[in-house]
Amino acid sequence: MTLSRGKRKTEIGAEKQVTVLGPPRFKVARKRANTKKVRVLSENTANVLDPATGKTKKMEIETVVHNPADPNYVQRNIITKGATIRTSAGLARVTSRPGQHGIINAVLVKE
Repeated sequence: MTLSRGKRKTEIGAEKQVTVLGPPRFKVARKRANTKKVRVLSENTANVLDPATGKTKKMEIETVVHNPADPNYVQRNIITKGATIRTSAGLARVTSRPGQHGIINAVLVKE
């Protein structure tokens, strides 16, 4: 089947932006209706919630321990939602979508 026309600007999707462990780098993408979306390209800190105390602290990310999205992401230190990261306070599971929300939020898990 051949298209009778090419894709319009609104029909073109964005390339996949993965978040890696490293010095902070962000990208602002313009979306429809002149809204903006911040994508995290690389980051070395995360907002970690301790469920026992209910307090959130900004902590350094040491490494990615487990990522259910792709086993290869662990070797490449790619952070996605659901990834388990090692912080200075212990292991934490990422609850935000860094490529969509522009921030890395995590919750401490018991080891």
